[in-house]
Amino acid sequence: MLHRLKNYGAVFLIDGINVGFCSGELKISELKDIEYKLDNFVSSTHELNLKSIFEFFKDLGIKTKIYVAGIEVQDTSFGEGLSETLKQKKEDIIKEIISFIEKTFL
Repeated sequence: MLHRLKNYGAVFLIDGINVGFCSGELKISELKDIEYKLDNFVSSTHELNLKSIFEFFKDLGIKTKIYVAGIEVQDTSFGEGLSETLKQKKEDIIKEIISFIEKTFL
């Protein structure tokens, strides 16, 4: 995936995170702006290491802006579907993401 990201001016990633926020809480930031939080705090539920991605892009001089939308999840065990909390917050999360995309990319 990383080799493809360099071909774009900006990329928007959405993933579940497990960092101790309230379940369903959405945080959207440009990756470079959350660098200070990445040591042991921001972690994807898929073990995506955001700090490594940031450092990789920085080392290679890649100018792609990477935006990350992290949604706090309660249960990271294998399974299907959304928790009840996420089901309740789904529409608000979608609205926030659409608003961000419209302001940032359109």
